[in-house]
Amino acid sequence: MFTGIVAAVGKIQSVTPLPGGHDAGVRLVVTSGGLPMADVALGDSIALNGACMTVVEKTADSFAVDVSRESLNCTAGLDAIGEVNLEKALTLNERLGGHLVSGHVDGLGTVRKFEPVGESYELVVEAPQALGKYLAFKGSIVVNGVSLTVNRVEDTLDGCRFSINLIPHTIQVTTLKHLKVGGKVNLEVDLIARYVERMLSAGQAPQQRG
Repeated sequence: MFTGIVAAVGKIQSVTPLPGGHDAGVRLVVTSGGLPMADVALGDSIALNGACMTVVEKTADSFAVDVSRESLNCTAGLDAIGEVNLEKALTLNERLGGHLVSGHVDGLGTVRKFEPVGESYELVVEAPQALGKYLAFKGSIVVNGVSLTVNRVEDTLDGCRFSINLIPHTIQVTTLKHLKVGGKVNLEVDLIARYVERMLSAGQAPQQRG
């Protein structure tokens, strides 16, 4: 589990295809960007842009993870050299500064607006239609591993657009500063909302097929 509070901005410094051909994944070597590595062991979990990955190698200031082809197909920003948001898995003696995050990307959103508004930035993202029911005014959403609060929600014909206010601190300490209109972002919906939806739908009769 994670909190969505980015601990450091690291950098993917190499992307190496794993054996197995086109269907195989890649091994990423990531510089830790100041993320303390002394307490990280092989097999531990670190979230990269919101996607939970397992450490398979480590040094004092870097680590390696293997990313499957399935994970590459379902995420953005894990297939090329560049900066990534980093967070180590939550321990029971830490403050829960964001919200409970599993590190499992639910879908890809598309940036529709990213502009300064006063001292802050307004970020508008279009989410897939299937995720729209989990988005609510003042609810939580994870964008590229960052726990954020939804300020506005608008259902569209093809999806659901939501707006977020990014304060200067968030811009400064995460990779969100690099977002571009039209770019893809990793989204994870609120864990509690996911279970509420399941409880409400469980036991309902399946629809008749014509």
